[in-house]
Amino acid sequence: MKNCLRELRKGRSLNQADLAEALEVSRQTIIAVEADKYDPSLPMAYRLAAFFDVPVEELFFNPWRGASSA
Repeated sequence: MKNCLRELRKGRSLNQADLAEALEVSRQTIIAVEADKYDPSLPMAYRLAAFFDVPVEELFFNPWRGASSA
């Protein structure tokens, strides 16, 4: 699932370790989510969205949505 976590984090001048500490997760978790290598749990997605004060749908988006199936 694609996300804009890196952009939001950088927009607040946070490094990955700062964000991880604020959310009580490992830095490796933040790295994996940003790299689209790990889809967070629904509770974690909501925590991230709440932290950045954005809807979950704005933080995470489906790149396949709207794509026509042939």
